[in-house]
Amino acid sequence: MDDAVLAALFSEAHVGLHVLDADLRLVRYNSAARHIQAFPLEEFVGRPLIDVLRGLDVAEADAIEKVVRGVLDTGRPIRDVLVTVRSRHEPFARVTASVSWYRLESPQGPPLGVAGAIIDVTDRYQAQERLALLDRAAAQIGHTLDLFRTAQDLADIAVPGFADTVTVDLLDLVLRGEAPAPARLIENLPLRRAAWRALDDTEEPSTPPVGEANVFPADTPYRHGLADLQPRLISRLDPDSGWLAGDPVRARALRKAGVHSMMVVPLSARGAVLGLVCFYRVQCPDPYGDDDLALAVQLAARTAVCLDNARLYSREHSAGQLLQLSLRPPEVPAHTAVEIAHSYHPSGPSGAWFDVIPLSGARIALAAGDTTGRGIRAAAAMGEVRAAIAALAALDLQPDELLERLHELVTRLRSQQPRSDGADGRSEGASCLYVVYDPTTRQCSMARAGHPPPVFAFPDGAVQLADIPQGPPLGEGLPAYRTVQQELPEGTLVVLDNTVLAPAGSPHSSGERLHRIRAALASDGSSLQHVCDALLDLWTHEDHQDNVGLLLARTRALHPGQLASWTLPAAPEVVAQARGLAAGQLDTWGLGDLEYTTALVVSELVTNAIRYSHGPIGLRLIRDRSLICEVSDTSSTSPQLRHAADTDEGGRGLYLIAQMTQRWGTRPGRRGKTIWAEQELP
Repeated sequence: MDDAVLAALFSEAHVGLHVLDADLRLVRYNSAARHIQAFPLEEFVGRPLIDVLRGLDVAEADAIEKVVRGVLDTGRPIRDVLVTVRSRHEPFARVTASVSWYRLESPQGPPLGVAGAIIDVTDRYQAQERLALLDRAAAQIGHTLDLFRTAQDLADIAVPGFADTVTVDLLDLVLRGEAPAPARLIENLPLRRAAWRALDDTEEPSTPPVGEANVFPADTPYRHGLADLQPRLISRLDPDSGWLAGDPVRARALRKAGVHSMMVVPLSARGAVLGLVCFYRVQCPDPYGDDDLALAVQLAARTAVCLDNARLYSREHSAGQLLQLSLRPPEVPAHTAVEIAHSYHPSGPSGAWFDVIPLSGARIALAAGDTTGRGIRAAAAMGEVRAAIAALAALDLQPDELLERLHELVTRLRSQQPRSDGADGRSEGASCLYVVYDPTTRQCSMARAGHPPPVFAFPDGAVQLADIPQGPPLGEGLPAYRTVQQELPEGTLVVLDNTVLAPAGSPHSSGERLHRIRAALASDGSSLQHVCDALLDLWTHEDHQDNVGLLLARTRALHPGQLASWTLPAAPEVVAQARGLAAGQLDTWGLGDLEYTTALVVSELVTNAIRYSHGPIGLRLIRDRSLICEVSDTSSTSPQLRHAADTDEGGRGLYLIAQMTQRWGTRPGRRGKTIWAEQELP
């Protein structure tokens, strides 16, 4: 029986068997170990184990020899040790084996040696490696929406486990956000090197370098792969292949690197052709096979989807930025009330914006805001909010009233939009800061909805953050805004921006913002635009992820000689008195040419105030870029422009004012209203 068992083990068993003596010399092996022609064992019989391991090109030879010696010394078996064996002669086979070591005991005396049971697990090990590579690709590729970074992730994952060198080339159209469809003519389109990785860090950079154009001649595997979107496997690369003759530059690079096997796999997703990924083997002696090609196709397919996502994002992001820039006011109007400077840096997905809106009575409205979201959606939301503010500003509402109406409008617009990808199903949010400055009183009225407050830099060098209660962002929660008024000395700098306030100590905290604004204003003789650009440069060098908008306004005040105001009783006889007061002031200003029109305006507005209100009447003339006539009363009822019929006895007063003046309107006050009309100066 013992002889039969030994005969079966050494001649019939499929498990390889190596027998080592007490000095760890190879003394016997069975047929299962001998049949691997790539690893002849005859030359190793009688030699120490360390020589056998090194002769079979085992990387961990010393460690394995130490493990086997421990088995011999302790008698404790070691099971399932993975050993990779490489032949140093053609066909350069590589085998991964699971080896278990057992001590050979003697009935009497010391141990006789060690036996090693060897099972070939190459297929299982390679399958596990492929699955592990795909898992790493799923975890690492696609974590960014940058085309070059995504391509480089593929190259980094494939080297060194799967390839010695990897190159990724993308069509120029893809880098611009376009998606060419498969066609025969696509093989003539230029490509650009997007990624490169080699096993040897000392190897020369790829040709061409990353970022430069790459031209693949016709009748090569590269062009054929682009044309039919089929992968190409070249198990054994013949340096004298015909297709290499048509591409001498690449042929020299392949020969110099020692490439002996390669794969060319097209990148395609959602019906769009994106580019090519090429895998090369140099130091690894094993040629690529069909299993390797299947794995390469899977890697390319996964990467292509991520690249196409990045392409779509890049296209929408670029379109959104262009739309945002086109929606900005092309030119901020000059105004008597303030000196304006502004800067804008599109660096992220949000929709930062600002506006300067002239109001009645020589006043000016400064608005700044931001919309969350990405690309075109953020730009569209920005356009909606800006248009709504421009329309509401024409009603001359107080800042808190304007934000309340804007909140209602944004809430309604968001409820009408389709559900977004967010968990709450809501679309983009928006913030807004609305500031109104009156140069006749130097009063600044402010309210904010989820936006940072403005910063005031006073002429004496003091810098402070405006104390305005924080209201909810537009479209979120219940509207609760409050107008705050503050008198500003002439020459005060008002800074509006969309940088988010952060906790104390961070680069965007309120204290840090004040410090930087103070430093930017310290240089004497700097123009307001220079200060604005300096502040923008500080913020944009801090790796901002959002667009940065900056609006600066230096306040001015109207000279007392530009104003004239009177308080009149609500009596019919004051109409003539009001005309006389206005005519006398026009003579003082040298505006006699406007006396007739102004008398008509004053007569009509004062008469309406006497007829429809009870209380004192205010008359004010402002000489600015135009002549402004204002009449205030205690009634909150606003007059309506009528088109009187030929037989009507009245109703033509406001119609005549509208025809003879540049513009007119009504401004509500905390108590009563003000009707104003502007005339162009001669």
